[in-house]
Amino acid sequence: MENIGHGSLGTADYIVLVGYFVLMLGIGIYFYKYMKGMSDYFSGGNRIPWWLSGASYYMSSFSVFAFVSFSAIAYKYGIFGVVLMTDTVVGVIFSMYFMANKWRRARINSPVEYLEERFSPMLRQIISWQGIPLRVIDDAMKLVAIGLFISAGLGFSLEQTVLWSGLIMLTYTMLGGLWAVTVTDFIQFIVMAIAVIILVPLSINESGGFVAAFSNITPDRLNILHPPEYDWFYFLTNFVFVILATSSVSWSLIQRFYSVPNERETRKLGWFVVVLFLIGAPLIMLPAFLAPNFLTLAPEQDGMIYALITVKLLPTGLIGLVIAAMFAATMSMLSSDYNVAANVLTNDVYLRHINKNASQKQLVFVGRLMTIIVGLVSLGIAFFMLELGGEGLFRGMMQLFGIFTAPVAIPMIFGILTKKVSKNGAVLSFFISFSLGIILFFALPDTVLLGASEIKREVFLIWGTLVTSIITILVGSKIYPADEEERKRVDNFMKRLETPIGELEEDNLTKEESGSVAMSPFRVVSVSIIFIGLLLLNILFFIPVGIAFYMNFVLGVLLILVGVIGVIKTGKPKE
Repeated sequence: MENIGHGSLGTADYIVLVGYFVLMLGIGIYFYKYMKGMSDYFSGGNRIPWWLSGASYYMSSFSVFAFVSFSAIAYKYGIFGVVLMTDTVVGVIFSMYFMANKWRRARINSPVEYLEERFSPMLRQIISWQGIPLRVIDDAMKLVAIGLFISAGLGFSLEQTVLWSGLIMLTYTMLGGLWAVTVTDFIQFIVMAIAVIILVPLSINESGGFVAAFSNITPDRLNILHPPEYDWFYFLTNFVFVILATSSVSWSLIQRFYSVPNERETRKLGWFVVVLFLIGAPLIMLPAFLAPNFLTLAPEQDGMIYALITVKLLPTGLIGLVIAAMFAATMSMLSSDYNVAANVLTNDVYLRHINKNASQKQLVFVGRLMTIIVGLVSLGIAFFMLELGGEGLFRGMMQLFGIFTAPVAIPMIFGILTKKVSKNGAVLSFFISFSLGIILFFALPDTVLLGASEIKREVFLIWGTLVTSIITILVGSKIYPADEEERKRVDNFMKRLETPIGELEEDNLTKEESGSVAMSPFRVVSVSIIFIGLLLLNILFFIPVGIAFYMNFVLGVLLILVGVIGVIKTGKPKE
């Protein structure tokens, strides 16, 4: 195959990127007028359809880290990189079957709100306050990651990449709330899917065709374990971490379950996400998996494999599309984090402690203000990381997540699944396991020799805090059981979780009290799809005739047709 890639961006690439960012801002502006109350702004008035919330869940589950770390593993080890990306399915299925209905029936406006009724106001505030700085710093890391990926691989300015991506996603999230986040996530999902769909056949073609591409695969590249670095224990630890994180610690993912209309929608949402991961992960990783057939990299270049594949295989215009897809993968996660962090600050701090009588209009204003603060602080930390050379901070933060995950996850999971644990047991569990995590973080070397095996510090952190959290919450609840008042409160809470949506009086009052406005996302989604289709057709003026040209033409026409049909079906918007 002729190498039609370019090492620099052309006019078509900039047209695609500018058009993409204008569309994101336009969606935020569109939903601005619909944000009448806190429920609208932070949970979509509990009216977000399962397919929209599911696509948003999927896009919020990973960032450009997936394209950096998992693709590097897929290039080096083969199918193991696909397995690591797909294991989120385990957490989704666990959440769907054991947690999702309960989150929806809790009738909550923030992911930690139920902790006050189930345990105590103190635990609600502890988990609220510890979660905000962690998310802000993690978001800053992701901004640095997208900056490093695009600037190193495709020649963008690092500072400009971080600044503009941060400001644009902050703007549309602040304007349109969760509706804007989920709709932009859906459009970003389409953009990423198009980029992947184009790269996969080009990678196969560059490998010499389908037969040649897969005939040279060595058996070791089909192994799901690669000891000593990635042995069965690491594999198991990763699964446990994913289940804990997706089931309780990832606030933005919890938010997707309680923002849909009813329990049936949560099940549809969950299965939709499972299908997206089972199909999407292999397709996303396939170019990196096949890359050894046509690229030879130095070890230090592994993390740039997706950028290098893009430059080698794609013409001007489509490079911009892939950059947009990389932005999409990160912006989806960050916009979700901005919204849910502002959600906790507004609902669990401002409304709870500062102004208990705030009107819905005031709460939307405060929610937007909190979104701005969270986004700007995250952006500032990202620039601070750039000054320090953020690479060293990345691994430290990943280890820090090992400290916080189990201490937060165990009280949140046990609290919603069983009434046998007490508030004192939950508080003890958090403080003791968190303290142990801090001690292990500073006391252990990066790698610990256990018998003949080398165990990474992150693995010790996860298992140490997990086992301690479980033992402490169970033993603490036996030593300090719930008193009569707490038992009555917990019984009422559990009864609430057993009551389907629609059977409580508040289910009918919430929409009126929140000032919620009846609206549908179908029209704005359809118009956005047409816009993306037109962007793809615009690229044709800059692409040499070949595989990429014809694929781009077909995809552009299909998107326009689908969008036009959607607009016709929905008719004029109802104000």
